[in-house]
Amino acid sequence: MKTTHALMLGAVLAALGGPAMAQERPLRPEPAPVQASDRPVVPPTDQPERIILNLTADPAHEMAVTWRTAPGLPGFVEYAEAQDGPDFIPQAVRVTAATDDAALAVREAAEFRAAYHSTVLKGLKPETVYAYRVGDGARWSEWLQFRTAATKAKPFTFVYMGDMQNNILSEASRTLRMAFRKAGDAAFVIHAGDLINRHDSDNEWGEWFAAGGFLYAQTPQMPTPGNHEYGRGPVLNPQWRRQYTLPETGPAGVEKLKETAWTVDYQGLRLISVDAPLFHGDEAMRAEMVRWLDGLLADNPNRWTVLFLHFPLFSIDPDRDNARVRDALKPLIDRYGVDLVLQAHDHGYARGAIGTGPMTNAGPDHPSEQGSTYVVSVAGPKMYPVADLGWAARSASRTQTFQTLEVSPEAVVYRAFTATGRELDAFRLTKGADGVARVETLEAGR
Repeated sequence: MKTTHALMLGAVLAALGGPAMAQERPLRPEPAPVQASDRPVVPPTDQPERIILNLTADPAHEMAVTWRTAPGLPGFVEYAEAQDGPDFIPQAVRVTAATDDAALAVREAAEFRAAYHSTVLKGLKPETVYAYRVGDGARWSEWLQFRTAATKAKPFTFVYMGDMQNNILSEASRTLRMAFRKAGDAAFVIHAGDLINRHDSDNEWGEWFAAGGFLYAQTPQMPTPGNHEYGRGPVLNPQWRRQYTLPETGPAGVEKLKETAWTVDYQGLRLISVDAPLFHGDEAMRAEMVRWLDGLLADNPNRWTVLFLHFPLFSIDPDRDNARVRDALKPLIDRYGVDLVLQAHDHGYARGAIGTGPMTNAGPDHPSEQGSTYVVSVAGPKMYPVADLGWAARSASRTQTFQTLEVSPEAVVYRAFTATGRELDAFRLTKGADGVARVETLEAGR
């Protein structure tokens, strides 16, 4: 009866010219900056948790595996070529993982202890499905599976996510999980920074891992850091290199950029992670990355090149501008014809092709069908204003999105979907003999 009375009252108010009850609710406030970090920390147990795959510099023959347990336990991986039935299990090979028994100061506790285990499985066969499990020799995870890459250019799909950052498990997770419904066979997922809100909150990292669950253990996750992965200094949170095993393909000998600036070649695509916080705020590290990028882009045998980083070269928030990032990176992007620049940070959506030459924050009013395509997106629920952008072929505010990119030697087909699975934007990149990418906007759903 309570529901019936409420509906009747709402109808009466509407008939009298007053707002119905459903219309009286205020707009949803932005996510609070402190969430999971308010709760007591949950210590790891003897059972493996936060299992995650990462690509290496040789994705056809290797796969990196990382997880954590309670301190004091060893780590092992057992793996074998997967079969249609259970007969692969007796053939499994056991390898010993490197174990880091760490004591960390996290936001929820002055001293937090966990054992971080990691290894790189080597000598794998290309284009092969492997089953694996992790554990201490007595307690094991379930058997999980992954597929190695091909050694040559072949079609594949990957997923691109912007900031998850706030209300990660309760709200950002639906965007990620819808991405796996749309592209369940994705080769890997890239995260363009700000995976969490408080860099030192173990609970927030726990929410990020829970949002993906076993999917992270079957599809390689490839993050680049955002400003929220850094503390003051800036200093990278010590959990980053412990809970990921990312390619060590960044600027040679530069420890600060280890596993934050990196590159992987995958079936005709060169994927490059730029450490945006250090690029923006550390002049020496910016110079190192510019030299490194110049070499990577000048000597690039791949058909396609994707650069991804947290801070956008062209901000979509009217109160933001990353001039130092743009001034240093855009000449390289223009000179070497980078195809796609995938970004985050501004908590909105925009996509457009931008030609060569200097441009201001929003860009001049000349939408282009040639040049590098720049995208900004957000996966989580925190939202910012979106400016009137002259360069953007498509933009949206207050919209959580994920993106799928279907890569083949002939084209890259990009699709942006909302958290409900609705297609928001789509385009196709092709290249002529001149090597210049051309953009064809596609009708949504086609």
